[in-house]
Amino acid sequence: MRMISLTVLFLFLTTALATAEPSRVTERAAFEDIVIGRELTMIGVRLTVSADGTIVGTAFGRDVTGQWQWQDGYFCRDLYHGSEDLGPNCQMVTYDGKRIQFTSDRGAGLSAKLKVR
Repeated sequence: MRMISLTVLFLFLTTALATAEPSRVTERAAFEDIVIGRELTMIGVRLTVSADGTIVGTAFGRDVTGQWQWQDGYFCRDLYHGSEDLGPNCQMVTYDGKRIQFTSDRGAGLSAKLKVR
């Protein structure tokens, strides 16, 4: 039993140490390398960000649609959640190798962290 506990602890520590510190994404090409052709997910949310500037997916049972562009080091999107217009917002992006985080209002607002699959 003790050997199993030590093995689990070792796996936990090596997994925790393997996670990179989040770094800021400031270039469109780097952002596209992370997200294009991949799905962004979190509980209740599945999104695809395409190179053609579109965003599609679902969030909490409603369709998500929108457009995006890269502007002055920020991900700027104009989004609809169902028929609700969420309006434009430019967001700071960080990435840790597994999860991408969007922080609204150029990094001064709320954040959402999604797995990159």
